[in-house]
Order: sequence, then C-alpha cells, then structure tokens
Amino acid sequence: MNAPATKQVLLQRLEGLRQMPTIPAVLVPLLHHLQQPVAQFDVQEVTDLLSQDKSLAAQCLQMANSPLFGRWQRVETLRGAVVSLGFHHLSDIAMSCGVLNLLPTDKKKLDPVVFWEHSLGCALVCRHLARQLKLSDPGNAYLAGLLHDLGIIVNLWVLPQEFRAAFEIAKAEGIPLHEGEERSLGFTHCDSGRILAEHWDLAPNLIEVVSFHHSPEKASRNPELVALVHVADLLCRMGGLNYGYIEQQQVNLFDDAGFYILAKSSPSLKHFDWARLTFELDSYMDEVHRVVQTIYRT
Repeated sequence: MNAPATKQVLLQRLEGLRQMPTIPAVLVPLLHHLQQPVAQFDVQEVTDLLSQDKSLAAQCLQMANSPLFGRWQRVETLRGAVVSLGFHHLSDIAMSCGVLNLLPTDKKKLDPVVFWEHSLGCALVCRHLARQLKLSDPGNAYLAGLLHDLGIIVNLWVLPQEFRAAFEIAKAEGIPLHEGEERSLGFTHCDSGRILAEHWDLAPNLIEVVSFHHSPEKASRNPELVALVHVADLLCRMGGLNYGYIEQQQVNLFDDAGFYILAKSSPSLKHFDWARLTFELDSYMDEVHRVVQTIYRT
C-alpha cells in the first residue's frame, strides 16, 4: 500500500478511535485540576482520587521515592507524598504512571519500556530546562515532555503492522522515527497524536506540543513550550534515551529551529551550561531505567 493510500486508511480508522484505550478514569479529573489556578487546588481531593486506583497509587509511591523527584527519605503514603513533594510533583508522577499502561505490551512492535524511558527522560529534561531558563510557565513543561509522543501509542494500536514497517525503516537507516513514518505512511505520530490529544480534551498548549514538537516553527499559541519539548526530545534521542536505536545524524543544536525560538524568548540561554546538562542527563539515565522497569513490574 502506498503512503497516500495508507494515510487515508489511517484517517478513516482514527475517526472513532475504537481500538484505542481511554485515559485512566482517575486521571481525567486530575487533568482538569492541573489546568486550574494553584489557589483552587484541593490536595485532599486529589489524594482521595488517586487512592481509588490501588495499582496507580502503588506506582505513584514507587516513583515518589525516586531521586528523580528529589526524594532521599522514603515516604509511605500518598498523603505523605503530597506533603513532601507538593501537588504538582505528585500530579506529574500520577500522570506518568497512568499513561505508562496505555502502550501495547508486544515488544515485537516497540518495547514499551524503551518508549517510556524516552518520554520520562524528555519530561525531566523539560522540567530542568524550564527552571534554568526561567520560562513563563514551567509547570506545564514536565507534562508536555511526558505526553509529546502520544501519537506513537495511536499508531501502535490503530496501524500496528504499518507502524512497525515505518519503525524498521527508521532503525535500519538511522533516521528520526518521524521521517520513517512520513516516508512509509505519509504522516507522522504528530498527526495521529493531535487526534488523540483532542479526543482526550487536553489543554490547547499540550495539543500544540503533540502536534508540532518536530516542527516548532509552526507553533503559534505557545511556541516557547513547543520549542522546549523539541530541544529536550532531541537531547534525549542523541543522549541515549531514544527509541532503541542510534540515529545517524549530525545535530548542531545552535542552528536548530527550536533553539532559535527559545533563544529569542530566553536571553539566558546563551549563557546556559550545556556540558553540565549533558552530565545531568547521563545521571538521569540509570534512574530512569530503574523507575520504568519497576513500574512495569508492579
């Protein structure tokens, strides 16, 4: 099947998203909480909400006790996690654990552990960069990094064989995954991810991240956030938190479109310590591997 025909088939299948799992029920109100002003957060309500899903609660505690979230003393309860980590960190953790379970578990298509290691790594780098660059809305950075590749989940559920062929092209030639998708399918996970993000009623700035994280110059609502995810995604793929294969491409970050957008909005970027960030990314890797493996065993 040629790419235009495949694209048309996909668009028809995506209309109902019947094959797709829905976002875990307890996370729907949590997403709405995250879009509210901080003054309206109800910590006990969120704690009670997460407690309704015992598996999710256990996974949240596993991650809450990770050094990735600044924990060096163990917390035993969700309430304790809220108190010690704060609402936003607990919400980040809950979203991480909740969406981990959405990917098909067939490793012949794409190892879910590898996929979520990349997504979690990207979320952590986004959070770090947003803080260091003093961006206007750092609270959204982690969630944007975590959810940027939602379209890969869609492709695996809706067109598993076709996506596998695209993945094999990208892996064999060492090219970015979205280029393999475009060549084989006529669309990328950015296109399919936008459909799912809209279906889930995600916030508009998150929909824009999902849609344009490989083409940040197309973003209009919040180009700064899209560029942040684009740069973090690139750093992770080049730094070893990738999709399970090495991309054979030379990347000059300073000539990148996303870097240019960030540099315009964040003058401090020109003084940023990239060597230190690379070192910190290396330090993330082992802990990211451990956390994701632990959650998949829970």
